[in-house]
Amino acid sequence: MAWRCHGNTHRELIDNLQRAGLLRTPRVIEAMKKIDRGHFTVEGPTSAMSYRDSPQPIGYNATISAPHMHCEMIELLEGHLKDGAVALDVGSGSGYLTAVMADLCSPTGRTYGVEHIPELVEMSQANAEKSCPRLLASGCLKFVVADGQMGLPDAECRSLKQEGKEMPLFDAIHVGAAAAAIPDSLLHQLKPGGVMVIPVGPKGGDQTLMKLTKDAAGRVHRENITSVIFVPLTSKEAQLADDNSTKVNLLSLMLSSLRGQGE
Repeated sequence: MAWRCHGNTHRELIDNLQRAGLLRTPRVIEAMKKIDRGHFTVEGPTSAMSYRDSPQPIGYNATISAPHMHCEMIELLEGHLKDGAVALDVGSGSGYLTAVMADLCSPTGRTYGVEHIPELVEMSQANAEKSCPRLLASGCLKFVVADGQMGLPDAECRSLKQEGKEMPLFDAIHVGAAAAAIPDSLLHQLKPGGVMVIPVGPKGGDQTLMKLTKDAAGRVHRENITSVIFVPLTSKEAQLADDNSTKVNLLSLMLSSLRGQGE
């Protein structure tokens, strides 16, 4: 059903995702209604292209994931995105899903978008200023320039500890690109009882969306959710040098979206 969820407006897209059964939880539906995807695309909210159910380029060899995949991710994390929760979005891109996560954790939670391309962090900040300035002003939403594979930087961790937050920090972690292997740094920052969703697999190869849950004893339980195709979780230098590969990957992602499994 995912490939049938295109809309001409933000509201039409959300309604189609609901009808397809991809958006199910009332509070997730309300959060996604508040955060207009169009503000986080290159085309903007006046273009119907912003509401296509497909991944779209945002510059710097990065993409914003297809709406149906955002639904999959946020529904998997929803039970851990509560008022007061601390959440992390790795590879936050244009900032859309980070903003949705922040809305779900507001008014007293914290959500961090970590992105290693400074220009994308500036874009995310500007997008959020247009779409959800209250989340930025309240401190519920923050974007950070850093290598997300390493988790939240130490300086930000220290700031949270000064607020009384304890390590490990995160109730929920979303990773928006495929890791060749699950980063130990992210598992270390995941709280007991916390959940991480992450695509895992080689670049251009078989990838699986995984849900990782850390129990009270610190053991990590893994659940395979579905087959996916994502751009790779990589270094800033490799991402910026990978023009031709990214064009091929984007075509694969768009074709996969038509089959209902792409990023």
